[in-house]
Amino acid sequence: MDLRDQLFQQAISEYAEGISRIARSYVRTTAEHEDLLQEIWLGLWRALPSFRGDASLKTFVYRIAHNRCVTEIARRKPQHAGEEELMTLPDNQEGPDERLAEERKSERLLIAVKKLPLGLRQTLTLRLEGLSYMEISEVLGISESNIAVRLNRAKERLNICLSGGE
Repeated sequence: MDLRDQLFQQAISEYAEGISRIARSYVRTTAEHEDLLQEIWLGLWRALPSFRGDASLKTFVYRIAHNRCVTEIARRKPQHAGEEELMTLPDNQEGPDERLAEERKSERLLIAVKKLPLGLRQTLTLRLEGLSYMEISEVLGISESNIAVRLNRAKERLNICLSGGE
């Protein structure tokens, strides 16, 4: 197994779940999610020969994922604009048990995160995946102080959205 294969396997084993969650925050359907994940992993495979180790493998992988997700957003057609509004309808029904209630909270949070502007969404999802401010800065190409500002703005908007203010 060559170095490229080893790095690819390491990336999948260590970051697949996080990359999947990030990809999910950019798409609407399971099919779109699966397509985006394939694009991310293909992009990583193609980019691995250029990996020199200047940054960590983690930030390299998340940078590839970030770029592919941004490309996905740019490809979207305007015809989907109305679908976004339908997705944001609050579900106020009580669940039959705590698990269902928790799932609904998670769904509401995911919908709220998807409503955030791209820059805030990117920063928040990377932070939720455990990346440090420095790592997020490397992935997004912005300063660490800008990361802090974006995270504060994202939290404020989520609080407003989840409290029913938006």
